[in-house]
Amino acid sequence: MSFSYASIVFITSNDFGYILKKQLNQVLVFITTVQQTVMEISVGHTPDSDDAFMFYGMFTDKVLSPDFTVSHVIEDIEKLNRKAIDPQLDVTAVSVHACAYIPGYTILRSGGSFGIGYGPIVTAKQQMSIDEIKKCKIAIPGKMTSAFLLLQLMIGKFDYVEMNFSDIPKAVKSGEVDVGLVIHETQLSYEQEGNVKILDVGEWWDKTTNGLPVPLGINVMRTDLGMDIICKFDKHLQTSIEFGLEHMDDALDYAMQYSRGKPRDLIEKFVKMYVNEVTVNMGDSGEESIRKLFEMAKNKNLVPDFEISIATK
Repeated sequence: MSFSYASIVFITSNDFGYILKKQLNQVLVFITTVQQTVMEISVGHTPDSDDAFMFYGMFTDKVLSPDFTVSHVIEDIEKLNRKAIDPQLDVTAVSVHACAYIPGYTILRSGGSFGIGYGPIVTAKQQMSIDEIKKCKIAIPGKMTSAFLLLQLMIGKFDYVEMNFSDIPKAVKSGEVDVGLVIHETQLSYEQEGNVKILDVGEWWDKTTNGLPVPLGINVMRTDLGMDIICKFDKHLQTSIEFGLEHMDDALDYAMQYSRGKPRDLIEKFVKMYVNEVTVNMGDSGEESIRKLFEMAKNKNLVPDFEISIATK
């Protein structure tokens, strides 16, 4: 028995260096393989609290992916819309309306901003009829925004001036413009800013389409990356959104850096409005609402003829 024990020790001692070297080589091969398969994805999102909330888990590395690392760029939505015409980012937030002009991208099923019976509004200093509104120059947050397309569907073509969305309430209040098309959290703060709501575009859409979600913003990914990669990133984004919803207070703390001076209770209300079940996954109703928007717009010659690309389920 003692001879057998001594033999085992002798063999282990001789081979230990070889075994250790072989194992280290295997580890290095594994690490190299992982490094080669992980893609760095550039992501563009808006300086808005709902976008920040969605990406909280991903951008703080609380939600990790074996397939992707991310770097992010922050731009106003209309700048992202225009940047997407000539694809510069792998993934970007855009207005749904912009999809008519960005054939190089595929719509993700997660991360969309859909109103559930609510959406953009039109404000002024005093009440006006639709006929009076049509005669005004209306401040809009961008020609490629979904709000602009929706208002055209609602009242027809009109005279407009483009402004950064955050400047519109002040321009209405000061009399620089008579009417303003309002998006984001300023939908909730127009009364504090001294203006009145004269049209509710989201409510109009809800009634016109028998309750379809209001299609406003979405995330898209470069089509040339292939559907397999698109679907993997789509799932990664969905997991990040679910993480934010499960850690509401922490995600709201993160989102408050984009509050633009608005109080936390208003930002929380806004986030809960636009990070909803259709945001987690658009499902059939979200997809139908996007297709309905473009069907209506094509019938009125408000967008060119094009084919929508949406990630597979």
